[in-house]
Amino acid sequence: MDTLELSSSLEDYLEVLYHIIKEKQAARAKDIVNKMKVTAASVTGALRLLSEKGLINYAPYDLITFTDSGKNFAREIVRRHEVLKEFLTKVLSVDEAEADDAACKMEHSISKNILEKFIQFIEFVELCPRGGSKWINGFSYQCHEDNDYQTCLKCTEEVIENLKTRIKENVMNVNENISLRSLEIGKKAKIVKIQARTELKKRLIDMGFIKDSIVEIERIAPLGDPIDVRIKGYHLSIRKEDADLIFVMPLE
Repeated sequence: MDTLELSSSLEDYLEVLYHIIKEKQAARAKDIVNKMKVTAASVTGALRLLSEKGLINYAPYDLITFTDSGKNFAREIVRRHEVLKEFLTKVLSVDEAEADDAACKMEHSISKNILEKFIQFIEFVELCPRGGSKWINGFSYQCHEDNDYQTCLKCTEEVIENLKTRIKENVMNVNENISLRSLEIGKKAKIVKIQARTELKKRLIDMGFIKDSIVEIERIAPLGDPIDVRIKGYHLSIRKEDADLIFVMPLE
């Protein structure tokens, strides 16, 4: 499946299908027509091609579902889009609508290696003492205003003082890590360790729960299970029992 190449147009169809099926569990051709604002004939042609490539289950007038390989392929397309959009908005301070449009165009040609570099840089910005909202705001100011760099000098001095404070706090709170299940919605944390049996630990690591990775709680089901998280550009669901075994250090 890694060697399968699709046109930009077919990747767009897969991406739209992914979002429709995620919301409705299945899709109809008219759902795609309405979403993409294209003709029914164009949709039919695209669906036939995707079906021939073994990515979807399709028959005229029937519900459309993914094959296992198709779902994985679509998930990777969506991941590329979301990582690129996050980089443009969080790191470069691009307007969300403009970033979304640009991500649509960029996602079709970026390699997996470069995508991982984007993810690493986003995590670096979030973790670095000079990163975060202050860093982004400073970059935005630099982009739109003439600056004599006195602001940069002042910012650097503040960063050094803040770093000294954070180091002291981390030393004091080194034993105050919490389980992923205890993290609040919308909060981010750095994974410290996984305290699980060998088989489960391997499965969690394969999912992306790797030490020092940044994880964010997106949603918790009404009964507490499952917990939806975002990690390395992926949206994942994890059982609360498993989340209890992942220990994290909350980020500011």
